[in-house]
Amino acid sequence: MADELSKVFAALADPTRRDIVARLAAGDATVGELAEPYDVTVQAVSKHLKVLEGAGLVTRGRDAQRRPVHLEANVFDLMTKWIERYRREAEARYSRLADVLAELNDAPGEAGGLQEGAVS
Repeated sequence: MADELSKVFAALADPTRRDIVARLAAGDATVGELAEPYDVTVQAVSKHLKVLEGAGLVTRGRDAQRRPVHLEANVFDLMTKWIERYRREAEARYSRLADVLAELNDAPGEAGGLQEGAVS
């Protein structure tokens, strides 16, 4: 799983590839259609697509003469699960920190506690 994620995050590190992925979220497109808004060659976009394809983010199909590029949403599920795991861990740490800080504030007269009349 970690190696798969490394490929995905590395592929998405490039802003052009992120933009291509965002455009494919609206629907399948050909390499030529994907290349239109960029000041690069179709071959350059094709290279970006090979990186995305290697990471499992896109697949290329065949529809008669048309070769649409398709976004593979299941890869985003993998990323979401990974991100969610660390979000929950961070949230738990912040919750424990909040509990410790609350205990310190509730301990009158002890070092670190806020005393009545003290200026904070």
